[in-house]
Amino acid sequence: MIIRNFSKNHNFVNMSKVNLDALIPREDFKDNSTVDEVSFKKNDFSITDIESFTASYLRKPDFQRETNEWDKEKIVDFIDSFLSGDLIPAIILWKARNGLLFVIDGSHRLSALIAWVKNDYGDGELSKRFYDSKIPEEQIEIAEETRKFIRKRIGLYSDYKLALTNPEKVDPQILQKVKNLASIGIQLQWVSGDDKKAENSFININQKSSPIDPTELKLIKGRERANCISARAIIKSGTGHKYWSNFSDETQQNIQTLAKDVYDILFLPKLKTPIKTLDTPIGGPTFKAQTLPLVFEFVNISNNLSDKAQLTNDTTGEETIKYLKNTLKVARRINAEHQSSLGLHPVVYFYSQQGRHKPASFYAITALMKDLDEKNGWGDFIEVRENFEKFVLENDDLVSQITRKKRSGTDAYSDVKDFFLKVIELLKNEQTDILGEILKIKKFNYLKVNDQEKYLSTNTERKSSVFLKEALSGCPKCKICNGYLHTNSISMDHKVRKRDGGGDSADNLQMTHPYCNSTVKN
Repeated sequence: MIIRNFSKNHNFVNMSKVNLDALIPREDFKDNSTVDEVSFKKNDFSITDIESFTASYLRKPDFQRETNEWDKEKIVDFIDSFLSGDLIPAIILWKARNGLLFVIDGSHRLSALIAWVKNDYGDGELSKRFYDSKIPEEQIEIAEETRKFIRKRIGLYSDYKLALTNPEKVDPQILQKVKNLASIGIQLQWVSGDDKKAENSFININQKSSPIDPTELKLIKGRERANCISARAIIKSGTGHKYWSNFSDETQQNIQTLAKDVYDILFLPKLKTPIKTLDTPIGGPTFKAQTLPLVFEFVNISNNLSDKAQLTNDTTGEETIKYLKNTLKVARRINAEHQSSLGLHPVVYFYSQQGRHKPASFYAITALMKDLDEKNGWGDFIEVRENFEKFVLENDDLVSQITRKKRSGTDAYSDVKDFFLKVIELLKNEQTDILGEILKIKKFNYLKVNDQEKYLSTNTERKSSVFLKEALSGCPKCKICNGYLHTNSISMDHKVRKRDGGGDSADNLQMTHPYCNSTVKN
């Protein structure tokens, strides 16, 4: 018998991950004490269990990471192994007093089987209900690719059911495998003890198979705190599992509206690679494991929350709404149609010349916005903005060097913010050798000027680099500050104000940043 490894660290080249998050609902273990130890517990989980009422009792812990780490090849490989009777690692469950079966380990394995049976790879009926029918285009595309791939490699579940009544209509290979379906199942193991024992088991098991990211661990342990709820609400645009469901209906609606507003600013328009447009989102791609930690850090910086902040659980939702409002304010300041927006161009501030999103720069600019707001330093920034953006583009790799030295974007962003502040200060003082002055500072004397071309490691990055360099040369600029304009943050300014007799003719209109139009000019 072949033993197949389906642990979380199993990797494939294809990075288009399939979203199976809707197939097993989430629920809080809290106050769900364990059942009596003598109660009946199954030894395995079969296809018939998925079609019967048993599957309806399956739950993921509400703090479980999203079930979106498998690509189409891994899903097909797993289902094929299941159908072939290969030995698959056991699913670990915990049974609560109310009869719910919580998946402690193996949610991807179970979700893959459910996806096959329900024909739902992130775009089916279960997913539509889960996301209130607001499924991202990328998710639909990946789901359809997966369905076609499964049909070609092993056949759809509907083909296997058809084989029972009309065997002449299906592939002979399916006929051979369908005979196994009635007798095969995935072995089950059970965690004994109360809800705290189940939670600890979940963390310990998942740490061993695939170490949980430190930020993700914070989200798990602090899942009832306002910053964690805010981040999870934003990442799904106010849809999906409602970590805020215990709040009043009005509060829930406010959270969902605010979260969607922040999401739209961060992640629209959608990023596609290689980059062939300057209309890129400030938050980077949405289908990556790093996206939730990025949003979580964005919420924390926007609300001046340090790692040492002593936070308590939000029992009413008021704190969550406050955090979301503060986060929305900063997001609008960075890039939006709102009159307060500086309209910072993502390609200038948040992407490398190779088209890679730079979390450290994103965090640093967020912190810079907070700093300038507190010091009322907008005038200095606007005054030097044109030269500041030129410096950032010409010295694109310096932020990467700071990040590498600090080993992560979250550890590096404070230094990157200080770096940006120093550049603004030197430009304000009309220094000509900005880089030379920066290198005199002990904190930054390790920085070196590098050849950008050697960082173009992939064909996609080379294509993105060529496009970005050419496209930026023709990118429109604000007629007031001369900074780059982005499609999400453009205001039409009257050269001659309406109150002074100016009209709406094309000759009297010019493109500006909303902030420059509403504040600088006035």
